[in-house]
Amino acid sequence: MARITKGILGGFSGKVGTVVGASWRGQDIIRSTPKPSSRKATGKQMLQQLKFKLVIGFLKPLTAIQNRYFGSGSGSKSRVNLAVSYTIGEAVQVTADIPELVYSKVLITRGDLAGFQDITAAPQPGNIIRLSWQDNSAQGNASATDKASVVCYSEDLGTFGIFESVAARTGLTYDVTLPDYYAGKQVQVWAYFHNTEETSASNSAYLGALTLV
Repeated sequence: MARITKGILGGFSGKVGTVVGASWRGQDIIRSTPKPSSRKATGKQMLQQLKFKLVIGFLKPLTAIQNRYFGSGSGSKSRVNLAVSYTIGEAVQVTADIPELVYSKVLITRGDLAGFQDITAAPQPGNIIRLSWQDNSAQGNASATDKASVVCYSEDLGTFGIFESVAARTGLTYDVTLPDYYAGKQVQVWAYFHNTEETSASNSAYLGALTLV
């Protein structure tokens, strides 16, 4: 079923018979329905498919964040598309034909807001990760009211702990408390700042792989 977006004379999206309507770079287009290919995927194509599946599965829980805070989202690519392209191109390595994420190269957010200064993260008893940083609110485009957010990921569990807007830039410390089922697990940790208007963010900082105690 297709959907008409601008009245009977406007463009449409969806399939009608043997044609498909869509929007590309702001223009309404119509193209023929693609025919299924009978060719077997090459090794290179299969590897690219595995990379795409890996990255999409990892980034899906971060969609709401990256819709706001990954690049400019200008042109034909959305911010989420930019995040996928970046991660596939810069944060995936292949070992024995198996793609895997390089967490130190993953960006949760990407922007031009001033980031953290001298940030550290250390596990504390009770499934706590303690973050500490220096006050750089007088530098560049930083502001004392910028908010810190923290993202934790357990590969063993395949789950994220996301803590948004938990401290001001001038707060200088924050304790992330993860649920009990994270006990003893290794988690990958990132943190980023965003402004109070939620229009700009810093590049996320990777804080390492920490084992909870």
